[in-house]
Amino acid sequence: MGDVLAGLIDLKLAPQNGIALTRQLSDQLRQAIAAGRLASGRRLPSSRELAQHLSVSRNTVSAAIDQLAMEGYLDVSKGRRPIVAAMPSANLISLEADRQGRANLTGMSKWAQQVGRSDWPFTEQGRPRPFVPGLADAREFPHAIWGRCLRTATRYALPRRNMACNRLELQKALLHHLVEYRGVNADAQQVFLMPTAQAAIALIARVVLDPGEVAWVESPGYGGARAAFEAAGATVQGIALDQYGLAFETSSHTPRLIFVTPAHQHPTGVLMPATRRQALLRFADRVGAHIIEDDYDSEFHYEGRPVAALQGSDEGGSVFYVGTFSKSLHADIRVGYVVVPECFVEIFAKAQRHTGQIVGMTLQDALSDFIGEGHYAAHIRKMTRIYRARRDHLCHALAAIETDLSLSPPDGGMQVIAQLRPPRKDHDVCLRLAKAGVIARPLSPHYFAEAQAQGLFLGFAAWNETEIDAGVGIIARMLHE
Repeated sequence: MGDVLAGLIDLKLAPQNGIALTRQLSDQLRQAIAAGRLASGRRLPSSRELAQHLSVSRNTVSAAIDQLAMEGYLDVSKGRRPIVAAMPSANLISLEADRQGRANLTGMSKWAQQVGRSDWPFTEQGRPRPFVPGLADAREFPHAIWGRCLRTATRYALPRRNMACNRLELQKALLHHLVEYRGVNADAQQVFLMPTAQAAIALIARVVLDPGEVAWVESPGYGGARAAFEAAGATVQGIALDQYGLAFETSSHTPRLIFVTPAHQHPTGVLMPATRRQALLRFADRVGAHIIEDDYDSEFHYEGRPVAALQGSDEGGSVFYVGTFSKSLHADIRVGYVVVPECFVEIFAKAQRHTGQIVGMTLQDALSDFIGEGHYAAHIRKMTRIYRARRDHLCHALAAIETDLSLSPPDGGMQVIAQLRPPRKDHDVCLRLAKAGVIARPLSPHYFAEAQAQGLFLGFAAWNETEIDAGVGIIARMLHE
C-alpha cells in the first residue's frame, strides 16, 4: 500500500469512536476520490494488502470496497485490484469549495433568503431564565394525570380503525371548552388540530392568499404572522394601534387577510372593545377580507370576565380562530388548533393532508381525555390564580425601583411591557441583561417599520416570586449603572 497510495491519502481507522470500521474506511476513500486525491484509473491495493496495513479483517475491507463499487466510485472485477472509476471532472470538487458554496446560500429561494434576514423568531440558548415571555410554568402542570392520559391513549392505539387527521373526540371536547369559556360558535368538524399555532397561521395564509394580495398585521405585533404571510407571497402591511387595538380605518388599502390579537394584543396587552370588534367584522364583510384571530393566551384573564372571542360574533364566516395548548399547559405540549369558517372545512382538510400538518393520534387521544375529564379547565383555573399573583408581584417589584421603566399591569396574558424612557435603546438593554442572567425581549422589533417606542417584553408566568425578585434586582442594578 505504501507504494500505491503514498503521499495521496493517509487512512486512519479508530475502532473506539463508535462508528463501524467499514463505514470509516468507505467514507475516507469516498472523500479522497471526490476531492481528486485518488484520480480516475488509479489502482488501489488489494483487499489483503489493505487489511494488513490497517490491521483489520479482510471482510471489513471487502465490504467497504463493495459499497464504493455499488455507488460508482470504484470499478472491480474478479482477480484484479479495485480501480478508481472514471468520473466527470465536475464531480471532483474539493470539500472546502463545497462548504463555501453552501455558505454562499446559492440555490435558496427568495422565501428562504427572506427567512434568513428575519429577526423572528426570537431564540434563547440554554436553560430558560427570567423573564422569557409566553412560557408556562411546567412545574405546576399535573404531570401524573397527563402521564395517565398518555398511557391510556397508547394502550388503545392498536384497535383504532378511524384514520382521520383530526380525532372527533378531541374536536368535540375542545369545542365544548371553547364554546363555554371563549364564546366560540362552530361545529366540531370546523376544529382542526395542528402541530403549532404558527403552523395553523401559515396554512391559513396558503389557503386564503394569492401572491401579491395585501395582508395586514398589527404594528407592533406578532412576527410569526408577518413571516407566514410573506412566505405566501403576500404584500404585508403593518397597521398601527391606538388605545382600542388595530386602527384599521387609518389605511387606504384593501386587505385580503387581517391578523389580530383582540383579547390581549401581542405584545402590548391592549383589549379590543366590542365596538371596535363589530366595526372590524363589518369592514371585513364589506371588502371581502378574512380575519385570523390569534387567541394565544386568552385563557388567563385577571380583571372581570374575559371578553368573548371575535369568532363568536362573526355572522359572515370570515374569522379563523387560532389557539394553542403550549401556552395554557406547557411548552412541551406543542399542539395548536384552528376553528375555520364552515365554507373552508373541506378545502382545509385537504390542505392539512397535502402539507402534512398532522398531530399524532396518541397525543390527540390523550388531550381528549385530559379535557373531557375536566383536568384542562381545572388547570386553567389554578394557573389563573397563580399567574395573577405573579403579575402583581412583578409589577410591584418593578414599580419599587427608581429606574427609566414605566408600565401598566395587563388585564390578562403571561407578560408585561415595561417601556423605556429616552435615550435608552431596548436592544442594548436586553443584551446587557442577558449577560447578567436575565432574558428580556426588546419591544422595538415588534413594530412593522420604524419603532414608535422602546421597551422590555417581560414574561412572568413561569417564574415564582423568589425568581422574580432576583430578576428584578438584576434589572435594577443594570439600569442604575
